[in-house]
Amino acid sequence: MAQHILRKDLKKDQIRESFVHGVESVASHQQILWVVIGAALVVALAVFGWSTYSRRQTTKAGAALDDAMKIFQARIHAPGEPAEPGEVAYVDEKNKYADAEKKFLEVANQYARTRPGQIARYYAALSEEHLKKFDDAEKNLKQLDSSGDESLTGLARFQLAWVYSQNNKGPQAVELYKQLADKPTTFVPKPLVLLTLADYYRKTDPAQASKLYNQVKQDFPDTPAAEKADEGLDLLNAKT
Repeated sequence: MAQHILRKDLKKDQIRESFVHGVESVASHQQILWVVIGAALVVALAVFGWSTYSRRQTTKAGAALDDAMKIFQARIHAPGEPAEPGEVAYVDEKNKYADAEKKFLEVANQYARTRPGQIARYYAALSEEHLKKFDDAEKNLKQLDSSGDESLTGLARFQLAWVYSQNNKGPQAVELYKQLADKPTTFVPKPLVLLTLADYYRKTDPAQASKLYNQVKQDFPDTPAAEKADEGLDLLNAKT
């Protein structure tokens, strides 16, 4: 009898302990749950805050980029010729591109993580090309190339190849053009790359240029690219 009571008490104790452990487990899981929820809320608020901040920065960067573009696209007028009211205009092209470069770099450096900031860096490089500051242009284009944005990467590499060709780095230019031809992008299609490479070869290797022009005509018939290839072949024939 005593043993029977002992077993019953033991069983009750086991049940009680299991219940207590169960309650503790639930409480523990609830604490973990609230920690997770709290962390998720913090992350959500941070993302919302960053998203709001990012949008504001992008808006500011876009406005600054527009101002820089007005300089880059400014009209060059004759000395003494009046500019239109509110028009941004220059008498000297060098001064125009020097001002544009400065403005674009300000936007690019201040808003580096925004899309307008990255576009500003691209146009800073274009301005530097006009000023024949090829080393500076190369630096900015390489920075864009490592941005991870495929559309900008293609444009940056295409422009970098041109910079190489102008800065006595022909082999690097050719290698980059070939890479772009193998992996064209929306903004840098294959016929454009082949035509540009053919134009480069027209001065250094006419036979290779002719081959590329004919490849464009064959691969892209009845297109503006094919017409440009015909023009290139005419220029080659005019030299012979």
